[in-house]
Amino acid sequence: MDIEKLENEAKAAAAKHVINMLQRPGQLEKVDQFKRRVSRKKISVEAMLKTAMQSQLDGVCVGLNQLSTALQDIQEIRQNLKEINDSFVNIPELGNKLNEVRNKNITHSQFVTAMENLKHLFTVPESVEKTKQWISEGKLLHAHQSLMDLENSRDDLLYELHKISNQKQADKILLKAYFEEVEEVSLELAKQLRLVLSRTLNTVRKEPTVIVTALRIIEREEKADEFAQGRYSRSNFMPPGRPKEWRKMAMEVLQESVSQRIEGTQVDERENNKMWLVMHLELTRQLILEDLRVVKTLCGPCFPPHYNIVNEFVSMYHNCLSRHLEEIIQNGLEGNEYVSVLSWIVNTYTGPELMQHPELNIGIASVGPLLGSSVINKLQHQYLSNMEANYIDWMQKTLETEKHDWLNGIAPEGDQDGFFRTAAPVIIFQMIDQNLQVTKTISQALTHKAMVLSMDQVAKYGIMYREAIREFKTRHFEDRSKVPFFTHYMITIVNNCLLFVEHAQLMKQHYWRSDFSNDESNFQFNFLLKTYQDLRDEAAQFLLEEAFLDLDSHFQDLITTKWITSTIPVDTICVTLDDYFQDYGHLRVKNFESVISEAENLVARRYISAMLQKKVTFKTYEERRAAGNKILKEVNQIKTLFCKIAPKLENRVDSPLETIKSLAEVLKSEDLEILSLDLHSLVDKYPDITEDQLSRLLSLRGDLSRSDIREKLSYIFQDSSGQKNTSFVKSIFDQILL
Repeated sequence: MDIEKLENEAKAAAAKHVINMLQRPGQLEKVDQFKRRVSRKKISVEAMLKTAMQSQLDGVCVGLNQLSTALQDIQEIRQNLKEINDSFVNIPELGNKLNEVRNKNITHSQFVTAMENLKHLFTVPESVEKTKQWISEGKLLHAHQSLMDLENSRDDLLYELHKISNQKQADKILLKAYFEEVEEVSLELAKQLRLVLSRTLNTVRKEPTVIVTALRIIEREEKADEFAQGRYSRSNFMPPGRPKEWRKMAMEVLQESVSQRIEGTQVDERENNKMWLVMHLELTRQLILEDLRVVKTLCGPCFPPHYNIVNEFVSMYHNCLSRHLEEIIQNGLEGNEYVSVLSWIVNTYTGPELMQHPELNIGIASVGPLLGSSVINKLQHQYLSNMEANYIDWMQKTLETEKHDWLNGIAPEGDQDGFFRTAAPVIIFQMIDQNLQVTKTISQALTHKAMVLSMDQVAKYGIMYREAIREFKTRHFEDRSKVPFFTHYMITIVNNCLLFVEHAQLMKQHYWRSDFSNDESNFQFNFLLKTYQDLRDEAAQFLLEEAFLDLDSHFQDLITTKWITSTIPVDTICVTLDDYFQDYGHLRVKNFESVISEAENLVARRYISAMLQKKVTFKTYEERRAAGNKILKEVNQIKTLFCKIAPKLENRVDSPLETIKSLAEVLKSEDLEILSLDLHSLVDKYPDITEDQLSRLLSLRGDLSRSDIREKLSYIFQDSSGQKNTSFVKSIFDQILL
């Protein structure tokens, strides 16, 4: 440390401080005051330094004294260790000298033990008999006290023998044989305790003291087991029959009694009572509810707290019931037994009827599910498989009944509105509704699965229904005299298809859950609707095919030489259709409108096809005009018929009959320039009309050569091709094949 440098720095700082204090003349008067202040500060600092130095010196002195004391202690300890080491040299010799004393001590200890147990040694037979008598009389506490005295005497004597290094095995065998009956008494008492504990739930209601006595004995034996285990860890000696583990035995007895009580609720077999499982489950519910009430209110105060007896009993009932139900399931279930088990497990067991009963309020999470998810899934799968088999059987029988009704020669019955139908849709959806009502009592997830399965089976029924309808139609058209009510049953089928669609939509409305739906279920529902909608359209075609088969020859007579001077073809067509339409009145309103609309479409197609068949040619304008006017008149006659039958068709904008009128105007056109305009308008209005169809129409006029027709059509189609809209709606011309 550079003292001189520090001193210079201090002087410089002091000079700077003095300069700062004496900057003004008036401050010179305060010089004495400044001196006194600095003097006081100096004295204070010096005092502090002296105190600090004194404190440091005192600490050093104390430390030196402690080091001196420690040095003395170390020297003393070294001396003591040396003396101890010297003493160890003499210990083996001393041990040999005291060997006789040790033997005398052991002998003395044995004599003392023998003297203490002398009264028991002489009275073992009498004590054993007395203990047995107390057990038979139910005086279990007295019996146990006597047993404990006998066992303690035996164990003390055996322990003394065990401590002898060169013990004789014969002495040990002799002693065990002498106390042999003591173990028999212990087993007898254990047997009696098992009997008492097996009746716990009944006994605790009338004589709870009996249960308390048994538990006191068990607790004493648990403490004896604990003492024996501790002595074994120290001396490797374990008395005969230890550890008894009577608490473990007690819990096993209680669990066995629970299992027997649950199995005892099965009072019937399937062969004697079809409702055996429902009865068994209900009796089981009542038993468990009542037993757990007893456990919670009566057993709790009787058992020691560390037994946690309420939770233990809940676990026992849960596990025993789980094993019992698994055994029932493994033995096989039938029919609605699957529903009974699933509903009981999912709802009854976990709900307010049992575990969540206000008097119990047991949290099911603490014991886990009654059956594993794999078992539940297997049950649900088997239940759905049985449901599917039932559907297939029922639907097959329903279809056979339908087919029989078609051929039995009896007209179908109508409902209160006069619409023909059969009971098939109602029967099928009643079955479905019953199944879904049942699954709804189990879970929404199972209900959704059952509904998807039901939709799939109804769709498959639709496929079978279609095949049967086609066979029915083929058989009828082979010989129309064999099926007198073909039209009536085709009306019934069309109505049934609509009923299937409506019932399916109602089913979805009642049971569909968006949180369970997925692409598969949505596809299945849409496929079901499409199946029956397509089937309805196909059946409607068969229905009209029957009518138009009778009109085939009359449509052949249209636009022929005979037709020019006769109204018979169209009159006959109208009369025949009117007759059939009277039967169609038994169609439901939506079906009736659809069928009549399709009939109108078919009439227009057949009429247009007749116009394009080239059966006649009109050479003069007068002939063309007369033919055109006749066509317009017949179209109006046909339209009047359809409007009379279905008034809603009167205002139909896209009526196919209007197409015939457009063709008639082309036929009537006098001027070729106007004809070109008419053809342009026709092509614009019906973009899908083909060149061949127009060619045939122009050939009907008879005033154009083939080359003129080709030239005119080429110009028209070339001119309209650049303006053709690809998104146009197809017209009736798309359905006409020549």
